[in-house]
Amino acid sequence: VQLQASGGGSVQAGASLRLSCSISGRATANYAFGWFRQAPGKERQFVAAINWTSGRTYYQDSGKGRFTISRDSAKKTVYLQINSLKPEDAAKYYCAADPELYGSSWYLWHEYDYWGRGTLVTVSS
Repeated sequence: VQLQASGGGSVQAGASLRLSCSISGRATANYAFGWFRQAPGKERQFVAAINWTSGRTYYQDSGKGRFTISRDSAKKTVYLQINSLKPEDAAKYYCAADPELYGSSWYLWHEYDYWGRGTLVTVSS
């Protein structure tokens, strides 16, 4: 699986962004697709994830309500909508994939086998 993240940019606080993760390669059935972010000097942090087949979603507790993950089967793309951006949301956002995750593994970056290069989000106050 190859992943390409895009859609980042420099925005003001309160704005919205939609990040895209284009998927190519082997079949995506039952794959887990996740978004993680990493700010300079900080650990990689789980943001959201989705099961490609069922559409079940998982969110970081603190981001519920502002982050929405979705997928478009026809375009083979996973999206992350971020609303009401805050300066603390500034980070490089990565999409990741894994063929099989269970339980708490959905939230753990080291459980994902495939990674894209990331897209940078900067937020000015």
